Amino acid sequence: MSQGNQGNRPKQPSLSQLRAFAAVAEHLHFRDAAAAIGMSQPALSGAVSALEEALGVQLIERTTRKVLLSPAGERLAVRTQVVLDAVGSLMEEAEAVRAPFTGVLRLGVIPTVAPYLLPTVLRLVHRRYPELDLQVHEEQTSSLLEGLAAGRLDLLLLAVPLGVPGVTELPLFDEDFVLVMERAHRLGGRVDIPREALRELPLLLLDEGHCLRDQALDICREAGRTQGAPVTTTAAGLSTLVQLVAGGLGVTLLPRTAVTVEAGRNEALATGYFAEPAPSRRVALAMRSGAARHEEFEEFADALREEMESLPVRVAGRAPSAGPSGS
Repeated sequence: MSQGNQGNRPKQPSLSQLRAFAAVAEHLHFRDAAAAIGMSQPALSGAVSALEEALGVQLIERTTRKVLLSPAGERLAVRTQVVLDAVGSLMEEAEAVRAPFTGVLRLGVIPTVAPYLLPTVLRLVHRRYPELDLQVHEEQTSSLLEGLAAGRLDLLLLAVPLGVPGVTELPLFDEDFVLVMERAHRLGGRVDIPREALRELPLLLLDEGHCLRDQALDICREAGRTQGAPVTTTAAGLSTLVQLVAGGLGVTLLPRTAVTVEAGRNEALATGYFAEPAPSRRVALAMRSGAARHEEFEEFADALREEMESLPVRVAGRAPSAGPSGS
């Protein structure tokens, strides 16, 4: 190729320029885009301008009120994201070839699991994987799945099944739901409560968006609860929910692992256990299907199952734990 032809070729864009443009294309706002990728607004604007110069096309239409993508920007935004995804896969692959259980592991956990299982997870990591930099993110299921798909998170700890393409579930355990009520309630202390008892009880549930709310509603529907039966939704977390029960506003369902923390030391509360088969939920790790670290994550799931033997759950692939009398 002649020297003259080489001089006419566009410059190669840098990854920082591509990341800046991708952020602007997503947010259509320079300040929000800069905050999203941890870059100052002037630096972000300069990176986008440098990319436009390197490519020889205008990507952004800047007005006093908003930012728009040019026709070329709309086309190249898609290509830009493909390049960044490929670079992310390259970095993930490079990290995977290093010694397992080293470097960063970004673990997403749902709020109805985090307070009750994280002590077990952290104990395992500190004892068995001291070189692992575990970073925990507590979010609701939909946000966790978005983070997993985008590469913001590596592994999730949440209730399943998810039924999401491209996500592989590694079951850890099943746990029963427990009915929590005021101490004087007629069902307090029973270990043979029929599911049908849920049909007319004043049930307190978590706010919209919590998967535990959806699971509880499914249990109620299976028990024959009608749409007209009262359901009060006023709590953003299980601790508040239990306080509302103690205040006489109704009853609620707690996963078995949450009972000791949330209700065990409150003398105003009583618990009751359902007759077999009790309503339950399954908790699992979830990873991207084909993740570069899949063998490491599967080993991590095995280690967690061993660690959870002492919890009041039925560990996947192992014998059932003790019943209510053994808790």
